[in-house]
Amino acid sequence: MGASVKIALSGYYGFDNSGDEAVLQSILFALQEQGRAKGIQIEPIVLSANPEKTSQMYGVKAYHRMRPGPLLRALREADGLISGGGSLLQDATSSKTIPYYLAVLKLAQWLGKPTFIYSQGIGPVNRRMFDGWIRGVFKRCKYVSVRDMESADLLVSMHLKRERIEIVPDPVMGLPLRIRSVPEATLGLGTASATDVAPVSAGRTVGVSVRFWNQDRSELEALSRSLGQLLVARTDVRLRFLPFHLPSDEVASQFVIDRLGDHGSRVEMASGIAHPQDMLELVAECDLLIGMRLHSLIYAASQYVPMVGISYDPKIDQFLHRLGMQAAASTASFDAEALTAESLRLLDGREQWAASRSAAIEELKAQAQRPAQQIVNFYKQPNV
Repeated sequence: MGASVKIALSGYYGFDNSGDEAVLQSILFALQEQGRAKGIQIEPIVLSANPEKTSQMYGVKAYHRMRPGPLLRALREADGLISGGGSLLQDATSSKTIPYYLAVLKLAQWLGKPTFIYSQGIGPVNRRMFDGWIRGVFKRCKYVSVRDMESADLLVSMHLKRERIEIVPDPVMGLPLRIRSVPEATLGLGTASATDVAPVSAGRTVGVSVRFWNQDRSELEALSRSLGQLLVARTDVRLRFLPFHLPSDEVASQFVIDRLGDHGSRVEMASGIAHPQDMLELVAECDLLIGMRLHSLIYAASQYVPMVGISYDPKIDQFLHRLGMQAAASTASFDAEALTAESLRLLDGREQWAASRSAAIEELKAQAQRPAQQIVNFYKQPNV
């Protein structure tokens, strides 16, 4: 291996969110693979909310993302900064999100470090006062990639030149399975009922990924009705709840489970799953995935598991559109009977679904490492 390059990574890391941890793991894999191909050793430095856990989980150096001293130290040590992936530049969840991620980029640029935008989902940006700041910071980036056309269009509306923006898949499309020799129980699978009833071993497994969204929980009430109908219609089906963001998604999952009545022996919850490849393995074992979390759908697609999307954010619709699909329900409009019917259709047509989506999925997988390739190529250039 030739030259060594230290690259800091800024994202929503260290928060026990399986989707964002999968983004980090995927970027690390891609950088390692592309670096090896070009004879460059990539040494990641991750900015994390839990640097000790991040360092232990991925075997990388990590610094606290919110403490000025460690953050500055990480950027000074690094030869460049990657921002992404995920939905970092949006103000739907907080008005502080965009300023934080832009400030990290701006600080790296002020220190003279090359900066790269890695497969981000941009928006929604409701406070248009951020437009000029985003444009100014992105103009100084050496490479900009986004994960969908809508993100590119939003940046163009902020007067960033379209030719500077590359549209690539979410990096998690490239996340591989790993071989396991441990029993399923060690992955945190357990029955969701109050009594300790063993999960059903036969039949088909439907993965369910939910989160809280509506204040009145109407979307979860409707989903509970739909899942109850599914269990009544198909006695060979069991439900596997997959909490992606801990601990809140476990609470949301239990909210739904509590409304399923007498089906406790056919319901299980994957508890405390921290490593993204562990969650990917549980999704791969499913025959169908019903998901609100974006990365639950991406996991399913990457493993050719048919999916039923429930949209709470444009990013869900944008991903499904890339596969020629649309959400079966949304948090604003939820037809429980329609979602049940779509679930039954896909359960009986998994092979047809996989065949019809194969080309699109393979293309997304092939393109998933494009940002890592571009970044490694930047450091391969002379005089960098």
